[in-house]
Amino acid sequence: MLKLKTRLAVTPGEPAGIGPDICLQAFEENNQLAELIYFVDPDLIQNRANDLKIEVSINDVTSAPFNIDAFNVHPVIASVAVIPGVATTENAGYVTKTLEQALSSCLKGETDGIVTGPVNKSIINDAGIPFSGHTEWFADKTGAKRVVMMLSGETLRVALATTHLPLAKVSEAITHTSLTEVATILHSELVKKFKINHPKILVCGLNPHAGENGHLGREEIETITPVIKALQQQGLDFEGPLPADTLFTPHNLARADAVLAMYHDQGLPVLKHAAFGKSVNITLGLPIVRTSVDHGTAFDLAGSGRSNCSSLVAAVRCAAELCF
Repeated sequence: MLKLKTRLAVTPGEPAGIGPDICLQAFEENNQLAELIYFVDPDLIQNRANDLKIEVSINDVTSAPFNIDAFNVHPVIASVAVIPGVATTENAGYVTKTLEQALSSCLKGETDGIVTGPVNKSIINDAGIPFSGHTEWFADKTGAKRVVMMLSGETLRVALATTHLPLAKVSEAITHTSLTEVATILHSELVKKFKINHPKILVCGLNPHAGENGHLGREEIETITPVIKALQQQGLDFEGPLPADTLFTPHNLARADAVLAMYHDQGLPVLKHAAFGKSVNITLGLPIVRTSVDHGTAFDLAGSGRSNCSSLVAAVRCAAELCF
């Protein structure tokens, strides 16, 4: 297939959620950003287009050339019929199959990167398929030793030292080795992919008040501070550990290229408050480019025409830029 510009694989995610809706709603705008191939059940797309009253011409790229004016699909057939808003474990395998086939196309060089729609982790796990999230899934399937989850908004980037863990397990997961690897990947990717020559990275403490000199926890003293000092000795511009409640203020954020938070709900609520619907989830440290939307499946909006596709547009735009 002749490629005129960046070609991206797109997985709409949970079929009963708004993933198919936003792919259809953003179709024309996203076509200006990159050549998109959707790994999806064609009948699902046609049925959802009918629900949304969107006219669409579906083109199967496995049997016809890429058509710049069509909704290009690489067919992956759902296990059972999809009803908008009604999730079923029977289609959990279908969801992971779309990811597997999209990843295969990227590793073969048929596509340049992957953009993923929202999935429901509990449904996949209830089906007996271990799945803690896209970030961990792509790390496992590509053999990446360590990956970093980073969300990027219009004026803020937040990376995570840990991802989808129970809060009770966060402290033990932050070790000298793991934090060093995460920080190194974050710095390297900001330089290579985001073209920031000398990134300034602010690091959150784990505990309130960054541990209050050990009175509220010793993770800052025993792990986080030594890692930061070692990175500084390499000439890298890391600063911290800083209390998260004051780090995320306009004065501090104005001087940072990125923030490294210790856990999911320390950093992401701030970013999503500032840029929800316009931010992008990016997996750093993979051998491929992978971006995603910043929201969930929103079953209550599926098929209604009330979903917002702005995060998908931002994810496609970001992936296209990172592929260069």
